Amino acid sequence: MSNTAKNVVVIGTQWGDEGKGKIVDWLTDHAAGVVRFQGGHNAGHTLVIKGQKTALQLIPSGIMREGVACYIGNGVVVSVPDVMREIDKLEAAGVEVASRLKISEACPVILPYHVAIDVAREAARGVNKIGTTGKGIGPAYEDKVARRAIRIADMLNETRFAEKLRENLDYHNFVLTGYLKGQAIDFQKTFDDAMALVPRLRPMVGDVSSALYAAHKAGGSLLFEGAQGSLLDVDHGTYPFVTSSNCVAGNAAAGSGVGPGMLHYIMGITKAYTTRVGSGPFPSELPTDAGVGEHLSRVGHEFGTVTGRARRCGWFDAALLRRSVQINGVTGMCLTKLDVLDGIESLKLCTGYKIDGRDVDIFPVGAEEAAACVPVYEEMPGWTDSTVGAKSMEELPANARAYIKRIEELVGIPVDMVSTGPDREETIVLRHPFAA
Repeated sequence: MSNTAKNVVVIGTQWGDEGKGKIVDWLTDHAAGVVRFQGGHNAGHTLVIKGQKTALQLIPSGIMREGVACYIGNGVVVSVPDVMREIDKLEAAGVEVASRLKISEACPVILPYHVAIDVAREAARGVNKIGTTGKGIGPAYEDKVARRAIRIADMLNETRFAEKLRENLDYHNFVLTGYLKGQAIDFQKTFDDAMALVPRLRPMVGDVSSALYAAHKAGGSLLFEGAQGSLLDVDHGTYPFVTSSNCVAGNAAAGSGVGPGMLHYIMGITKAYTTRVGSGPFPSELPTDAGVGEHLSRVGHEFGTVTGRARRCGWFDAALLRRSVQINGVTGMCLTKLDVLDGIESLKLCTGYKIDGRDVDIFPVGAEEAAACVPVYEEMPGWTDSTVGAKSMEELPANARAYIKRIEELVGIPVDMVSTGPDREETIVLRHPFAA
């Protein structure tokens, strides 16, 4: 295949858990580097390679391909202990990581007080909780926006780190003890624990923006890997039931330090049905204790990679996809987990909504508006033959092909890839994102 240094952004078009990790791993065969540009270790990607399952949280999925450089961009909030644990786990399995991973010196650091605040806030909200993973992601992003974040570069300067840590703890411990009625975080333990990791961290820290620019100029193709899903974006999702970063494709530029002109193809990963973890509106949701919802949950193994929480499941939502296409500029879709629909007699697709009697054909912005959506469905016949492992459209049942075509018609974007199982080889390619 001719490679003209074409760069691809991979994003989730729903509420996350669409199967991005497998597709990033598959596409990495044609990339010189893989970049993670937002989120933290609240996101998880599960890869299955020759039957072996690997779960990643912070390290880009490209790490499973030998010789591919991996980058953590400035848009990611980093828990250094969790990075080290992930490296240890991968290297124990024979994957070389440290020499191939570069972490931006501008990444904000997640520290114990961020975690304590996250957990205490969720507990205080009670039934109104957001549904965070309790890993300190939101508070770390708050510090970034408030311009008090401790960044990776600060950790490499012991004196500067101590000064910033002491100042931040004065503020956060006041909130923890005085407002949230929690326990104060100890300065000395936090300082010592962080400094103990610096010798391992230092060789991996660098100017990711410059490294990406140089790799691109040298003719290497880059793959930008998003975390979570577009409808969890802090600006464009079901606010306030969202994550704390921008999950949309445009943030691949800001979150890694490259110009938007370096983003050439936007791949939207789309599950053949819809799932959501945590709180927030979900118009096409089905009960998961019986019927189709139970089938989707059980056959799809719908449990969070990081938290293990059961995912909520529902019918495919085309109106939601239209919003994602609009805010991401999606070039083509990869439809995942088609095989989970095998054996369902009749399938429904949400084509739009009724809101207070009005017809609405695109997912609304904000949780209140989304909660008012009454889905409008059209029905299609399902299929009984297995689609697992199919490598061409001709191998799919006629009704499965019709289902894919109808999704393309409803969303207005071509399905360029279809995933028919968790292994990297169980993939149908109709148009390769890196093709010249």
